[in-house]
Amino acid sequence: MAEGWRLTGTVEDLTVLTRTDPPVCPAGTRVLVIAVKPGVWAEAVAPLGTSLPPDAVVLSVMAGVRAVDLAGALPGRPVVRVMPTTAVAQARGVAAVWSADPEARTIAHSLFGPVADTVDLAEETLMDAATAVAGSAPAFFYALANALADAGIAAGLSPDAAARLTRGALRSAGSGAETDLPIEALIARIASPGGTTRAGLDALQAAGLDLAAQAAVEAAVARARILAGDQPA
Repeated sequence: MAEGWRLTGTVEDLTVLTRTDPPVCPAGTRVLVIAVKPGVWAEAVAPLGTSLPPDAVVLSVMAGVRAVDLAGALPGRPVVRVMPTTAVAQARGVAAVWSADPEARTIAHSLFGPVADTVDLAEETLMDAATAVAGSAPAFFYALANALADAGIAAGLSPDAAARLTRGALRSAGSGAETDLPIEALIARIASPGGTTRAGLDALQAAGLDLAAQAAVEAAVARARILAGDQPA
């Protein structure tokens, strides 16, 4: 996030605190961005309450940590939750945004709009699904790409050639995703009837592509709910 904000000039005054720094917010802090592992957030945030201005916005990028819990730890401040992808560093990310406070939501859009396609969510409960579909999905795509590279090696390619070709395929897919075309149309542009791509897509479907994607999203959502304490581990 800091890389993307510096790249775009979005934030002029940015202070980054690590857990080894003195737990004090700079005077005049307008937005506190909490970006720590969900399991340690309460410990990390607790010492900041005394130095955080009462009108500061609390912006969380943590999966599975509910706004009500953040509000309880830092009472009186508006809370907004954002789930960005790592491509915000290159100002090419996507970010889901939810807040019950309109001003906090506006601030989140002002911070993430320059580095991401910001998607408003109607309910906080949808944040878990957004995390799975966007925040976690780049890793899912990389995992599929890695499997394709392995398959290329099995088909006779050298490891270097398979890795380079797979990375190039990811870049090609990314360039298509930056257009306004529906995903189905992007697929159709490559997969001509009776061609090699269509044969591969049919094989993926037969092997359970839809079920694998559903399982990945459901597992990520379930894990987020465990982190939030909504269901037992």
